[in-house]
Amino acid sequence: MTSDAAATATTTPEPEPEPGPGTESGTEATAGRSRASRIRRGLAWTAAVLVLGSAGAGWWVYSHLEGNIDSVDLDRAIGTDNRPPKVVEKAQNVLVLGSDSRAGANAELDHGNVSGARSDTAMLVHIPEGRSRATAVSIPRDTLITRPECKDTDGRTVPGANRVMFNSVYSVAGPACVVKTVEQLSGIRVDHFVEVDFAGFKGLVDALGGVTVTLDQPMTGAKGGLKLDAGTHRLNGTDSLKFVRTRYGYGDGSDLGRIGLQQQFMLALLAEIKKQDALGNPARLYKLADAGTKSLTTDSDLASLSALADFAQSMKGVDPSTMETIMLPVAYDKVDPNRVVIAQEQASQLWEALRTDQKVPASAKDSPAKGGGKGAKSKSPAPEPSPSA
Repeated sequence: MTSDAAATATTTPEPEPEPGPGTESGTEATAGRSRASRIRRGLAWTAAVLVLGSAGAGWWVYSHLEGNIDSVDLDRAIGTDNRPPKVVEKAQNVLVLGSDSRAGANAELDHGNVSGARSDTAMLVHIPEGRSRATAVSIPRDTLITRPECKDTDGRTVPGANRVMFNSVYSVAGPACVVKTVEQLSGIRVDHFVEVDFAGFKGLVDALGGVTVTLDQPMTGAKGGLKLDAGTHRLNGTDSLKFVRTRYGYGDGSDLGRIGLQQQFMLALLAEIKKQDALGNPARLYKLADAGTKSLTTDSDLASLSALADFAQSMKGVDPSTMETIMLPVAYDKVDPNRVVIAQEQASQLWEALRTDQKVPASAKDSPAKGGGKGAKSKSPAPEPSPSA
């Protein structure tokens, strides 16, 4: 509409033909052309006003949405030295964190305030060259790791430490240190970082109108968790948040079992976003974008609407139904059976396959510690009883 109206306003009209047999008289034709000209000018001015108004509204929307996004400059926080080299230039590795402060807005969604922010969900998503598929590797939060020396969010040096839980890295030293830790563990260069705040995540699900999940066994609602029968359910934002937090009252109650639920929900959420025709519904598109950007912290290279849109466009070929979800192979710690350590033989195969953009061998997916029980329809490891609490 805008381009047509602009063309009407700026293009010189072709000469009108002289009246001939069977046409209006010259006076009538002139009057008709005058009326048509006034109508065209009116439409052109109306279009111009709409364009200017839309531009103002569009700029406000753009500024508002872009202002929602927080960012972390990884190069500044980590430095450029001693980071793993990029092996396959066109492949992408994105670290996705789910942060959960359990304070403020997040506390209202759970069981009260708990001091400190945590990252209860961590996935390294590998998108191969060609962008037609993806592999998501979940890192169990209870994994004992060696934390490297880092700068925290205030620029202070945090010394390295041995045998600390993976999810403590975020609360002690911030998201950039989590990126550095994952790079140290895997030898893989992290290209981008995306953090999703759980309170904002609730808003995104509600903006979508809910997300559908299927369970093969019920959730009992133990310790204030979500209670669901076996079968298919449409979850709103609040219940979705409880779903990804659920640990007790489902499967064997271990953190490893929760990973299967989180992976299942991530695929269901991506499928829902892909299914909805947001581009054909500007009101819904804005609602999704507003909810989504409010919950996001990214690396500085992704911290703009244009960069996020370009990245999302490049991912259009990735089908959530074909995304492979893997749990980082771990074994129960010999000192503390409620903790796990990385199963180095299997993990080394997994990291090498991702680093070199190769298919992950079956042997690299065989985690000695499995956990989770039956129930979640996902590609997480097969169930096996676990002593984790």
